[in-house]
Amino acid sequence: MKLFIAALLVAANVVSAHFELNYPTWRGDSFLPPASQYIFPCANVNTSAESNANRTLWPLDGGSLVIDFHHPWTYVAFNLGFGSDIATFNISLNPMLLNETGNGTICIPKWTLPADLGITDGMDASLQVITIGDSGTALYNCADIRFSANATLLPEDQCQNSTGVDIYPLVQQLADGSSTSEATATVTVTATATPEAATNAGGRLSVQHMGGLAWSVGLAAVVALGLGF
Repeated sequence: MKLFIAALLVAANVVSAHFELNYPTWRGDSFLPPASQYIFPCANVNTSAESNANRTLWPLDGGSLVIDFHHPWTYVAFNLGFGSDIATFNISLNPMLLNETGNGTICIPKWTLPADLGITDGMDASLQVITIGDSGTALYNCADIRFSANATLLPEDQCQNSTGVDIYPLVQQLADGSSTSEATATVTVTATATPEAATNAGGRLSVQHMGGLAWSVGLAAVVALGLGF
């Protein structure tokens, strides 16, 4: 009995230190061995016939994201790769790492994609989500998607946020305490956020790009390449 309880406690600690990618549906349950969210690039969960057959349909210009965080705080990066069976996620979707605080679920009704990616109806891709906690260790999850002209965003009743959960972009601070204009952005997702008030680009999740921020090149790309160990 003591060994059983100890095993349950260990399992609880592992789950509490990780995160779940609920939408798009993750490639596979990364809590189950031999998967491990510590393994780059997709938690040792490879594309399979099953995951290929169950790709989440995403709109051509971006779709909904739902993530369940089990950390008091973490940094978050989103990366994208094109193809049906890929291991390289070379498109950064956020120019700055996001700083998420609070345990719980965040839904971003629409994460708008760069307009110059050349996405067409029926194109396969995979989304990589990376989190980095206070230990500095990166965790990974991936979801396989298929871009579709008929795909829709999640309805409001399926896109809810937990109380006390927020997410903001990191900005570069100058010596006088001010922020650089090149990295000025504001992102707020709270429990009261609605689909009309929570989109990463186009103003609804209050991300205002200043100084010509480039979506295709950013700190998230450094995370994807530099933490691949």
